[in-house]
Amino acid sequence: MLRSKDLVGIRDLEISEIMSIINLAKDMKKKIKDKSIRENNLHQESMITVFYENSTRTKVSFAMAGMYQNMNVTDLGVQTSSVQKGETLIDTGITLDRMGIDYIVLRHGLSGSSHLLGKNVSASIINAGDGINEHPTQALLDLYTMYEKKGSFKDLKVVIAGDIINSRVARSNIFGLVKLGAKVTLTGPGTLLSRSMEALGAKVEYDLTEALRGADIVMGLRIQLERQTGGLFPSVKEYNNIYGIDLSDFEVANKDAILMHPAPVNRGVELTPEILDSNVSVIDEQVTNGVAVRMAILALLNERRAA
Repeated sequence: MLRSKDLVGIRDLEISEIMSIINLAKDMKKKIKDKSIRENNLHQESMITVFYENSTRTKVSFAMAGMYQNMNVTDLGVQTSSVQKGETLIDTGITLDRMGIDYIVLRHGLSGSSHLLGKNVSASIINAGDGINEHPTQALLDLYTMYEKKGSFKDLKVVIAGDIINSRVARSNIFGLVKLGAKVTLTGPGTLLSRSMEALGAKVEYDLTEALRGADIVMGLRIQLERQTGGLFPSVKEYNNIYGIDLSDFEVANKDAILMHPAPVNRGVELTPEILDSNVSVIDEQVTNGVAVRMAILALLNERRAA
């Protein structure tokens, strides 16, 4: 069971809570492909997705995670809501709360928005990404994927490469991996990666080859051009020449190393098409695992609410 009615960050979770989500996700994954073993355990619960920023994987996987457990699922449609008339986040949340919504899945550009909303409504708030702060459910599906492939986190070398400074995915993964005993190395250009990240328990290495040496997991990150003001690297082509990951880069990693990415991928920028479509990539599996993990989160939050 989870301690809080909300899931707003990996930083707030204990190891036992993370592992309870991972272990339950194993069972939930079976239900994605086998309709006959799905249960209607959440058939009286309602969930709404409220996305102030665009999304495909996170938004749809939450919807499917709810539907596979027979929840009542809807989407606010921020672009056609009263938000466009100037309604505040808290007022929107209170309105949904008074309608009897049990779960609000929130993506918002303001860091801390999920924490703020959770303090003002009775519904369970699930953080689907808040500014550049955290993206806990993405990290949890990443952790599940690693555990599924490697069986343990102890001394696992995980390399996260790319746009670290703008990445809420990187932050959530660092929080989780360090708690679970993995060794995290961050790599990328100096304009997108600061030595200050070492305060979170990760190692910073600006040389890509040295970072990848002995890696068990390599996670690429999307270059978030929409969050940048320009001048952080000369060009996308030059970024790819220095920090783009291809199959030859994997020669210094462990022989059974795997490639991950939260997606969407800028093909030919963070990753070459060849490695993206190779057998070292588990990126498509991450999508399935995302539904399983979000199913587990909803089920565990439901237990907490019913307790």
